[in-house]
Amino acid sequence: MFSKAVALALVPVGTALLAGAILPFQAASNAAVGRALGHPLWGALTSLMVSAVVVVIALLVLRVSAPDVHKALQGSWWLWIGGILGAVYVGSATAITPQLGASGFLMLVVAGQIVASVLVDHFGLMGLSNKPITFTRLAGVVLIFAGVWLVQGLGTPTVASSASQISQ
Repeated sequence: MFSKAVALALVPVGTALLAGAILPFQAASNAAVGRALGHPLWGALTSLMVSAVVVVIALLVLRVSAPDVHKALQGSWWLWIGGILGAVYVGSATAITPQLGASGFLMLVVAGQIVASVLVDHFGLMGLSNKPITFTRLAGVVLIFAGVWLVQGLGTPTVASSASQISQ
């Protein structure tokens, strides 16, 4: 039987898996909104505006105290890039998911995250302690890219490409 400590330790794992499971639906939804509105950036803007409304509602419902903006302004410059990076991600997902599909886009996102995180760890960026690149970590990165290749099916004919070849 699971102890309370084990159950509580699994909550963040389950939450992270749920957050990951949501991403394909977010990317596809944003792409569809972008198509309906005439441009992927309109889809990205719509997504970000809805996100802002949801966060404001959550802040109100949870009665979160006002932020200490002065303290945040005293922090490093990179404290403020999250919004920019979020907009780049949402815009990219909105524009690229229709071409690569949800799995292709998200596999490449994960591969990019792994490569960037290994480099951030190696150089100890953004206040993190150094975690050097080792052969094992490098092998893990190679395996991630092998997974991208297998999931995306590079070199494997798809139904759409086969149909276009037949019609020519």
